[in-house]
Formats: sequence, C-alpha cells, structure tokens
Amino acid sequence: MRTAILAGALAALCPLLLPTAAHAGPNQYVHTPIVEEGEKEIDFKWGLEKHRDGSSETATSIGFGWGATSWWFTEIYGKWHREPAARTSFDAWEWENKFQLAPTGKYPVDVGFLLEIERPKDRAEGYELVFGPLLQSEWGPVQGNLNLLWERHVRASEPHDTELKYEAQLKYRGSERLEWGAQAFGEFGRWDHWSKSSQQEHLVGPAIFGKIKAGATQAIKYNAALLFGVTNASPRTALRVQAEYEF
Repeated sequence: MRTAILAGALAALCPLLLPTAAHAGPNQYVHTPIVEEGEKEIDFKWGLEKHRDGSSETATSIGFGWGATSWWFTEIYGKWHREPAARTSFDAWEWENKFQLAPTGKYPVDVGFLLEIERPKDRAEGYELVFGPLLQSEWGPVQGNLNLLWERHVRASEPHDTELKYEAQLKYRGSERLEWGAQAFGEFGRWDHWSKSSQQEHLVGPAIFGKIKAGATQAIKYNAALLFGVTNASPRTALRVQAEYEF
C-alpha cells in the first residue's frame, strides 16, 4: 500500500521537474524519517536570520500532526513571515506528509520520503512543492541525518527553477533531556545545473536537542541551533528553535 502511494506521488511529481528561485525560511528544520503510529503533536517553529546588509527577517509556524499509520505521518501548518523592514503577517498554509519506507532499524540506514505542499497567501506564487528522500543512520551513540530535497513552484505567475537543497544533522545521544550536535542547511541552486559555489547558500552551526516527559504518553521535544553562513550569498547568522508537544 505504501509503495503504491509513493509511486503515485513520484509519478505526479516527475513532470514537474522542468523549468518553472527559492530561499529557505529562517525556521527551516531537519526532517527525520521515523513515524510513530497514533502519535499526535502540536509543533511550533521560529527562526531569525541576520543578513549581511544588516537587515533581518523572521519566520514562525504552528502545526498539528498525526501518525495516521505505522508509515505515514501528516501535518498541517499555518506560517507567518516578517520580511526586512516589514511587519509580521500570515504567509502560507502547508500540508506536510512523511512516509517511512521500512521498519526502524531493519537496515543500516532508515529511509523515508517527504512531500510538502504549500499554498502561499500571495496567489501569484502558485503552489510550492518540496519532496525528496530522508536518510538516518546511527554509529554507536551518534545519530546522523541527511535529506536531499527538491523545491519548486507550480501554477505561479512567473516561471521558477526547480532547486536542490539539503538538511543535515549530527547528534550525540547522551542524556535524553539534553543532547548536543550540529545542523547544516544549504541550497545548491537549480537541481540540474548548480550555481557557482560563491552563489550557493550554506549555513552550519552547533545545536542542542532534548525530550522532557510530561506524562505517561506525553512529552515535549525541542531542538535549537545557532547557524553561521559560510558563503557571501548566505545569511550572516541564523537562530532557529523548534518545540513539539507530543500526546
């Protein structure tokens, strides 16, 4: 069943990998491939970017998610954005779907697939699609994640390129309440013709993670990172925070 659904999604997306620029939001986060059936969550994300010209922007989102099956997690978000020299305003609705493709730990690498559909408030932007594989593995107490994602706009008033971006994370699993590691986010440019390295966006920096139990089946999970741009095209710094109430 999961293979049929994923195959259908891929078949629908393949024609979209044609010319139709993207910039990751300040509250971007690392997706993981693991799905917990029946789990519900309220998810809050916030981020602040400082640009090299001294301006800044913020992004906030609040969502409700549900583990519909042992392999499918779905979530609806409302998103707000503050551009430089502007006020915070509602930005978009987003529907996120995550598919876990094999039982956790069955293979050396846990594999999932992400499909996000965003409907911006500005209808001229059409629909934004983000899709691609989610990879996770473990080496003793260290857990690593790498996600390669394609992003494009469809039915927009102006053509946009399909762009390739990534999310990466290393985490040392010590105390469940407080763990540490690093996160990285970046964009290569057009998926089939990458931008020059100086024109790509890359952010990397230290991160903390934790989970605090709030009852037999309830918990608060959090992670936060302070990121630094490594190219002139990247923001100078970024601070991002995510908190989830699971029940």
